[in-house]
Amino acid sequence: MRVEINLATQPYEDQWRFWLRWGGAVAGLGILTLLLLYGAIAGLLTARQDRNLIRQRQEQIAERDREKAQAEALLSRPENRSTRDRSQFLNDLFQRKTFSWTRVFEDLERIMPARLHVMSIRPELAPDNQLTIKLIVAGDSREHALALVEKMEDSQRFQQTRIEQERTVTGQGDSVQFDISAVYVPEAASASTPKPGSRP
Repeated sequence: MRVEINLATQPYEDQWRFWLRWGGAVAGLGILTLLLLYGAIAGLLTARQDRNLIRQRQEQIAERDREKAQAEALLSRPENRSTRDRSQFLNDLFQRKTFSWTRVFEDLERIMPARLHVMSIRPELAPDNQLTIKLIVAGDSREHALALVEKMEDSQRFQQTRIEQERTVTGQGDSVQFDISAVYVPEAASASTPKPGSRP
């Protein structure tokens, strides 16, 4: 009978098998660590650039606010109030001059669905100098009012069209009434300002 005895001081270890088994995992972890480190550094640099850009925009806004406050303070002086009031009056007058009843009725006539008619129309000048049209229309179904809103939105003359109120009418030929609000864009302004999404 033969017995093999290992008399070496240190037992034999197959290091090649060990590195073959664990070396790939260690290398993968190292690459992943480098990628994460690169992503963190890139994120820090991007965040610093974003902070600098935000600070610049805030400084620009603050500068515009200071200029606006100075201009308003200048116009609010007693000696300048008449000029400010006259300027505001002329701006309002010019804005109202762009409103044409004939043109509005022509624009509405082109898009008004059948069995729906205008009961009243009222123009209003908003604080931002936008001309808003308040309509009361009546008809025999809600679908006609929705069709009118869609056609107004597709038109170049009306924007931000919405139904503000809906009422049921009894004892008349019409069954429903709708309060519709829309920003009116005069012909000259709409010719120079294309609708969003339209080609120039």
